[in-house]
Amino acid sequence: MSRRDVIVHAAAPWRTQLMGVLAEAGWRPLALGEFTDLPGERRQDVHVGVVRLGRADDAEIDALDELMASRPEIEWVALVPTAALPNPRVGRFLRHRCFDFHTLPIDTPHFLATLGHAEGKARLPSGGAAGCEAEGCCGMIGHSPAMRDLYAAIRKASAVEAPVMISGESGTGKELVARAIHQLSPRRDGPFIAVNCAALPANLIQAELFGHEKGAFTGAYQRKIGRLEAAAGGTIFLDEIGDLPLEMQVTLLHVLQDKVIERLGSNREIRLDVRVIAASHVELEQAVADAHFRADLYYRINVIRLRTPALRDREEDVERLARAYLERFLPESRGGVRGFSRQALTVMANYEWPGNVRELINRVRQAVVLSENRLLTPRDLGLEKRVSSEGFMTLEEARSRAEHDTIRRALRRNQNNVAAAARQLGISRATLYRLLVRVSHAGAAVHPEFPHAVSMAGRAD
Repeated sequence: MSRRDVIVHAAAPWRTQLMGVLAEAGWRPLALGEFTDLPGERRQDVHVGVVRLGRADDAEIDALDELMASRPEIEWVALVPTAALPNPRVGRFLRHRCFDFHTLPIDTPHFLATLGHAEGKARLPSGGAAGCEAEGCCGMIGHSPAMRDLYAAIRKASAVEAPVMISGESGTGKELVARAIHQLSPRRDGPFIAVNCAALPANLIQAELFGHEKGAFTGAYQRKIGRLEAAAGGTIFLDEIGDLPLEMQVTLLHVLQDKVIERLGSNREIRLDVRVIAASHVELEQAVADAHFRADLYYRINVIRLRTPALRDREEDVERLARAYLERFLPESRGGVRGFSRQALTVMANYEWPGNVRELINRVRQAVVLSENRLLTPRDLGLEKRVSSEGFMTLEEARSRAEHDTIRRALRRNQNNVAAAARQLGISRATLYRLLVRVSHAGAAVHPEFPHAVSMAGRAD
């Protein structure tokens, strides 16, 4: 029988002892460094791994979380000191990250049997992409490069407990990203509590977040559990955190540092076990510079940073999104709507979508509800004014348009820095300047705002 590979992650001298046990049983043990040095095709043949917990503290669990998240196709078996089992963090790690675990000292026959079962499970056909690499992950739709990058970032963020900061324009799906991180994390069985900080009245924010006792203030007729306490064991999502008043930012900072709260009207401390994910459509770095947001709170919540892409930067996904929401809203149609006209698809593909996915959803829903046409037109979508500028193009115009769009996206991704955009496009800065001059004239008829973007780029560089 051929020897099967197994990853071994343990400190010496446990690593040496463990590798000896495995080799004697017919396995080919690979220390973690040996595994990462294997060629990519060889790594794909490794299906099982063993980790030995040492200190079992937060730092070690975070490191193991990252390791296992980076290899989701591998089934992991953990060896754990009995004294570590009462630790809730260790319990969540074993339940959600490991195929099985064994307490020390090793019961060798039982351990080897478990390892064989783990490999058998790992070899089963998966039936599709795992985690957040697949289409439709946690309600998100899209296969564009920007979305694939976002899925990869979500997968990594879900593997650790660190606070996450999600930035991006309004309507890009920041709450969907937060839910995806929660649903893929070890806290998935706990609550997910979303709080829109911008929607809370200033005089009620503290009571909403921390809760209150009966009689704490006028109108407090009974005890109320706050949102932070309600999220115990799970995740709290603080949307539009940039809109919190400064005095409330101070209070929130202390809560995140000390992980304790007190309900209004009480002096009893309540310990918190909650992960914090925050989001803002405003750039918090600028808010900190303008003294509208506390720098210490910013650094506390901005440990892992994710950015949701604007819809104009994921043009490949527009038709996919439009068709998905058309199917969702078809039951609301009173006519015979069956799809989109070719002209509508062309106009949608070339529209800038300032309101992002939320705008697309609203336009599609309105068209489905109100239209009497079988195929939705630009007029049904409220985009009829775009038709005259989206007519037929010559081949040369099409090439100019492609160059124009590529340069526009590169400049936007690099905050109008010409040098950075040139590096990303694989050309010299001088070449990009020449293209900017030529394409701005050729593309002005299609995108009148482009000359302004060019002048901005020149100043930014």
